[in-house]
Amino acid sequence: MQRPQEKAVCAPAPRLCRVARRNMINRGMIDLCDQSACPGMGQTVQSLSLKVGEDRIHYLKAGSGSPVLFLHGGACDSGDWIETMTALSGYCTCYAPDMVGYGLSDSNRDVYSLGDFVGCVRRFIETLDLGDLVLVGHSLGGRVCLEIALQQPERVRKLVVVDMAGFSRMARFGRLITYLAWALRELRGRPQPYPRFSKQDGGYGGWLCLEQLPALKTPTLIVWSRYDPYYPLSAARRAAELIPQARLEVLACCGHAPHRKKHDTFVRLLLDCVASASGAGHPR
Repeated sequence: MQRPQEKAVCAPAPRLCRVARRNMINRGMIDLCDQSACPGMGQTVQSLSLKVGEDRIHYLKAGSGSPVLFLHGGACDSGDWIETMTALSGYCTCYAPDMVGYGLSDSNRDVYSLGDFVGCVRRFIETLDLGDLVLVGHSLGGRVCLEIALQQPERVRKLVVVDMAGFSRMARFGRLITYLAWALRELRGRPQPYPRFSKQDGGYGGWLCLEQLPALKTPTLIVWSRYDPYYPLSAARRAAELIPQARLEVLACCGHAPHRKKHDTFVRLLLDCVASASGAGHPR
C-alpha cells in the first residue's frame, strides 16, 4: 500500500470561522486541530493525498478505531465533514475524500458520471484496504455510498444516507432554482470552478435507484430533513419501505443539510451506528 502524502501544519481550528477553515483545508494550508469544540474528543484532522488509479485524491483523516468513510454532496467537498469527524474521532477512524473532480482532487474533465465517482471511491477504499466500513453520504455522496454498498456488500457494515439524491427527482423547477442558488453560495471561494458543478448536476436525474433498493442487504440509516427543499420526505419514506433493513430518522428545521444544521443530533445517530457496527456499547 502506498504511503499517503501529508501536506499541512497544525493550527487551532476554534480561531477560524467555518469558511476560513474550509478554504485553508482546501488549499492544503493547514492540518485542522479542534480540541475545544468537543472536549475530551478533539483530534487532529489530517489533510492527505493518495494516488488512486490515474487520479490523485485529496482526503481528510482523523481518529483511530473502526473505519467510517464520509462522502460529500454535489456543492461541497471533504471540508463539509470536519466538525462531524472531530466529534467522532475519539471513537473511530474517519476518512473524507474529495471525490474526483472536487476540492483538491484531480479533475481531468468537466463531466463525471455516477460510475466515475463510484469507481474512484471503490479504488480509494481498496488502496487503503478498508473493510467493515460505516459509509456516510450526503446528497450526491449518499447515492455513491449506496452504489458501493450494492456492489461491495462484503466491505460495508452500515450505510448512512443523508437527504440523498436518487430516491426521487427534484419535485419542481422552482426547487431546482433554489437548489442552484444554495449551491452557488456553497461554492463561493472554492478553488474548483463553477462550470464543473453546473455540468455535473445536470446528470443527476438519471440516478434514480428505487428498483435497486430491495437488493440492498446492508443495514441502512436514512437521515432526512422534514422540510428538505429539494427532495421530499415522501421519497425517504418510500425508500425505507423498500430497503430490507432500513430505519428512517426525520429531523426538523434543517433544510438540505441536517448533518450541519442538527449537528449534535446527527453525531449521536452516527455514534449509535459506530457502536452497533463494532459490537461495542454506546461510546460514553
